[in-house]
Amino acid sequence: MQVRSITLVRHGRTAYNKAGRIQGWVDIPLDTTGRWQVGQTGRALRDLYVTPEPAARQLVVASDLKRAQQSAHAFADPLGLDVHIDERLRERHFGDWEGMSMDELRAAFPDDFDLWTHGLGGEMRHHAESHTHAGTRGWDALRDWSHRAGPDTDLFVFSHGALIENTIQVMYGIGERFPDFVSITSMRNAHWTRLVDARIGEDDRWVLVDYNHGPARADTTAWDGPGAPRAQGE
Repeated sequence: MQVRSITLVRHGRTAYNKAGRIQGWVDIPLDTTGRWQVGQTGRALRDLYVTPEPAARQLVVASDLKRAQQSAHAFADPLGLDVHIDERLRERHFGDWEGMSMDELRAAFPDDFDLWTHGLGGEMRHHAESHTHAGTRGWDALRDWSHRAGPDTDLFVFSHGALIENTIQVMYGIGERFPDFVSITSMRNAHWTRLVDARIGEDDRWVLVDYNHGPARADTTAWDGPGAPRAQGE
């Protein structure tokens, strides 16, 4: 049987996020604000979803990239939980565009940049991974891990914005209906998406109960601003 819930969490902010650069498989750590963000998110996830039920347990899995692992440990370490690594959960690969800023892409590849921003595949001319391929490997990882533990387990998966978006679109068939994959909003740093087991027959059936959810502090200007790290003790 599959786990009773899956919580998909995007990593906290990095220097590339702040600068508006494409990360993909570039393996850089969280910045100061990102570390603060995942501290806030880890606390919120523990308060909201880690129950005192005797039989309840948590399974934590992360992408093999540093920023996702750091985010996972911010949640798992206070609970004494191991963080399992799965490279299938790493970010969508953006090919030759990785490391470039939006301004650089717009200047160097104006036509392809415009196609990309409209969901028309301009990035695919530069060896990017397809939405479908990224979403399929993400969905394969979720199905695998969701069956590794009992029905009293809550699965927490720490990954990346595009990978989570693509995974949701593949698992619900949205990408088949809208092949441009422009259907759901981008995940913010240190925000989560939550699925609960529908328990309908033997199918891998999940109900989407939250998408792009964050702690209360995420709804303030402090979340991405210069004041965030100074709130470390709050």
